[in-house]
Amino acid sequence: EIMSAALDAGIITLGGGGDFPRNVMCSPLSGVEQGECFDTLPWAEAAGEYLMTFIHAQKMPRKLKVAFSNSPKNITHATYRDLGFAARPDGKFDVYSAGGLGNNPRLGVLVAEAVEPSEILYYIKAMWLTFLAYGNYDSRAKARTRYMQEALGGPEAYAKAYQEKLDEVYASGEDLKLSITETPLTKQGDGSTAEGFRVIPQKQEGLYSVLYHPIGGQPPITWFASIYGLIQDMQDVELRLSPDETIYIINLTGAEAQAVLKATEGGAETLFETSVSCIGGTTCQVGPRDSQGLLAACIKAVREAELPADALPQIHISGCTSSCGTHQTGAIGFNGTVKMIDKVAHPAFFLHVNGREGQADACIGTQLGAILETDIPSFLVELGRTVAESGLSFFAWRDANPGKLEELARKYIG
Repeated sequence: EIMSAALDAGIITLGGGGDFPRNVMCSPLSGVEQGECFDTLPWAEAAGEYLMTFIHAQKMPRKLKVAFSNSPKNITHATYRDLGFAARPDGKFDVYSAGGLGNNPRLGVLVAEAVEPSEILYYIKAMWLTFLAYGNYDSRAKARTRYMQEALGGPEAYAKAYQEKLDEVYASGEDLKLSITETPLTKQGDGSTAEGFRVIPQKQEGLYSVLYHPIGGQPPITWFASIYGLIQDMQDVELRLSPDETIYIINLTGAEAQAVLKATEGGAETLFETSVSCIGGTTCQVGPRDSQGLLAACIKAVREAELPADALPQIHISGCTSSCGTHQTGAIGFNGTVKMIDKVAHPAFFLHVNGREGQADACIGTQLGAILETDIPSFLVELGRTVAESGLSFFAWRDANPGKLEELARKYIG
């Protein structure tokens, strides 16, 4: 119904779903971020257009997710997607393949280094052929690309199989080379300035991006009309969506940023409040736990405790094992389960700690055990108070006190 109504408004939707290539992900601040390797967005857009052509091709075992990262922050998790292009300072890409979170999580296999951006479609075609040849059509539970690593005998064997398909693509003579002319941003600052937790200076002097993270990634439905009314006459202003449920309003002058800040009040104002949650069991047909409800309870408890802004990290909550909230690579993550007490099942979440998502140091966190859902806000408040008493930020405290996080968690795991 929405898509039909959009057509009447002159909006044409295009995207992937089901057991087909999904919409390509790209770092939300690509092209405007200070310190980025280079602007990966034009290449991601070209990749997305190419991947849509596979919708009418041979059916794949499962969906295929492709991501582009513009910096070592690895916001799109390019190093552990089905296929990821991670930007390098020299203007080229390192290519990762067959990664993914959820059951049987795997970091991606580095299958190519220093790839010219103009060559990326060859690597996408090779990924598609590899998936068709070695993906599991018999067991849907084992049909995602990450299972091919084990099926083929490990990361090295997988990389060899991928390279063979890449060689086939080049040998076919098909011309997949890209030529992209980038359109530079002409907008300039006007001398006005803005600052604050949610204000990000861009690499374009005098321009800013504003971060808006609605709690749980759920803005009021009326917000979209109100923000459009504000920015529609602002030159070159865009909204960019991030995988962690953040919206970035980019290409703002200082004065425009101040107006957007006011229009985006009511969302996250600290790193902890930008915590990520999947939609949860109240909506999802698969997830057993109310992850949105847990996040709301945790934020309420932490606000009431009046903890310092840096006492807790961003946490990641998934209602089940699928890791839609990316709990496996968060500093602190939770995924829904049940905990048996006197033979009675109680809502609970497994606690995961010390995951990392950076391009150079990504790792799967350690699962410690299950905590009752009702105890998690208290656990986080006690953790935050412990960190605050040290005078350090959470990450500085964790690094200076190995094992203390796990020790505190054991009180609640039981």
